[in-house]
Amino acid sequence: MANVNTNATQAHDAQVIVGIQKHLLTVPSLPLAGSTYTPADLVKLVQSRIDSAGAVATAGASWHATVAAHDALGTKLTPILRGLRQYVLNVFGETSPVLADFGFTAPKKRVLTPDEKAAAAVKAKATRKARNTMGKVQKKNVKGTVTAIVASSDASKASQPVAPAPVASAPITSTSGGATPHGA
Repeated sequence: MANVNTNATQAHDAQVIVGIQKHLLTVPSLPLAGSTYTPADLVKLVQSRIDSAGAVATAGASWHATVAAHDALGTKLTPILRGLRQYVLNVFGETSPVLADFGFTAPKKRVLTPDEKAAAAVKAKATRKARNTMGKVQKKNVKGTVTAIVASSDASKASQPVAPAPVASAPITSTSGGATPHGA
């Protein structure tokens, strides 16, 4: 929006110069805003504002280009510095004073509140149930079934399904004295 106003001001100032040169060159002096100007001085003053607006536009374009270059450099450098920080942490450790020499700080451990811990436990339990994941004790009680394969020369018997036979497991008992079953 400022550029539109600047362009309008420059166009108006150029028109003022044309009017001064066309109608006021024969006037010896003009008393304006508490000062006296010759038509030539007034043209120079108005032209200086036109020139200043051009310099502002050039500086603005240069500034925008400089800011864009700075942003591009930041985008390139950020992951590099993140990698350097991780490297320094890996080489020197999280408690090393060398981190300060680079301007890095040790990562802060997040401390969970009791409510957050309880919510995490509930969520973990719900996830285990939804995924049907089991620990060692639950897995021990799971029994599978074996499908018997019948080798027969009779094709009619082979096409009939065979009911699976349950597999029984014998409980493992230990002998007194802690002896191992393998004699080790």
